[in-house]
Amino acid sequence: MDTQNPSAPSRTRSRLAANNHPNQGQPHTGGGLRHDNTRHTARFTVIGNHLTQHAELSLLAIGLACHIQSLPKGARVDIKSLTARFPEGATRIAAALRELEAHGYLRRERIRCAGGRIVTRTVSCNQPGRARHADREPARPPHPSKTPTTKPAPRRKALPAVPQPACTAPALLQQAVDLLADLRRHDPRLLLSTCDTAHLASGVAAWLERDVTPTAVRLALTADL
Repeated sequence: MDTQNPSAPSRTRSRLAANNHPNQGQPHTGGGLRHDNTRHTARFTVIGNHLTQHAELSLLAIGLACHIQSLPKGARVDIKSLTARFPEGATRIAAALRELEAHGYLRRERIRCAGGRIVTRTVSCNQPGRARHADREPARPPHPSKTPTTKPAPRRKALPAVPQPACTAPALLQQAVDLLADLRRHDPRLLLSTCDTAHLASGVAAWLERDVTPTAVRLALTADL
């Protein structure tokens, strides 16, 4: 007996999705899309239609999410690594990552490694809102004599506004991203997340295009911390 396709929507969901499809109401004239599919048996990734047909995500964000979901655990998905892999520049990739984070397909966690070093870990969620914390330790039941308390999660402060460069050349923005990523070698406290790096890159680029040297920018960012 052939197994059912787990990604196939139910009849009810199919009818609802069809009502909002851009081709709804158009006559079938023999044209349009046709599929010539072969069932995968190895090296494939199951991607939900809620992602591939997302109504608010850009095409770049959807493609980037599919790429990230296909990667093995431990793969590098920071802006610098993704820019080296794809022709899109750092600015577009950073914007796509922010889209995915805003819609729940990515989240970032700061963890402490051996030796006290704090790093940022990116978690890919194939079903936002139904994330399975398989890589976390299982929760232990509370002690009978203790009443568990729930602490409110701290809210992330809004990032301050930064200057915008007159020129948005990819090479200039990449130089700014590289400079920010290199700050942790000069001060371990300056380990910036992907979101922070993308936000600050335009301000650093504005300095660089005014002929401020990278050394001067680095000193301005690390002095008197």
